[in-house]
Amino acid sequence: MTDHDNPYSLAGKIAVVTGGSKGIGRGICLCLARAGADVVVSARTQTDVEAVCAEVRALGRRALGVAADVTKSEEIDALAERTLSELGGLDIWVNNAGGLPDATPRYLTKTPEDRFDAQIDLNLKAVYLGCVAAATRMKASGGSIINISSTSSLGFSLKNGPYGASKAAVNSLTRTLSREAAPKIRVNGVAPGPIPTENFMESTSFREDKPIADQIGVPLGRLGTPEDIGHAVVYLASDAAGWVTGQTLFVNGGTAAQ
Repeated sequence: MTDHDNPYSLAGKIAVVTGGSKGIGRGICLCLARAGADVVVSARTQTDVEAVCAEVRALGRRALGVAADVTKSEEIDALAERTLSELGGLDIWVNNAGGLPDATPRYLTKTPEDRFDAQIDLNLKAVYLGCVAAATRMKASGGSIINISSTSSLGFSLKNGPYGASKAAVNSLTRTLSREAAPKIRVNGVAPGPIPTENFMESTSFREDKPIADQIGVPLGRLGTPEDIGHAVVYLASDAAGWVTGQTLFVNGGTAAQ
């Protein structure tokens, strides 16, 4: 079902959001619900996803909470199958789960191999698995896949090289899959800038006597919010972006990679 009077409406759509229990993921879930979508909230911990599901239901939408490890193909496939069987379809898939596995930024030359592997598994392999699970099930009816990247993917990521490299790879995967999945499925990305999520605050250190946005140099003068990213996801998932695919939208207040 599509609201032809409002191309931004997601009424009747069913969306999956990985990493949906906190921070940016929670913001995406709530923005999708406000736009009319039913939402499958997925993260590692069932109690966390159920809390967001309650917020989605309070907005008048259906919600399903599914605990899953996004680095395991069998759990991603089970997430997709439960979406189809319990909500009856799959229109939008947001690969949001990611971050720094142990909240510790590292120089490339000082990154142990197992930590590099963990970073690639969380930020790239998980996106690959989610894309495959979604695209194979959307093949006949079509849909929209949205991968959450980072401004760090622009290239220079001081003391955070493994993270930046994994997110740059996500941008490449997004472009490639957009060609493979066309014309039925659109594939795009959103690259957030500095947003004071729990993971961001744990992995950074800023002076307390000056606003963080000033220390980073954000042209728009403030840090981002989860809703800033959620609104971008709603746009890319909607008919308003019906001629947009293979793009990564940088939502970062005008900042460049630091």
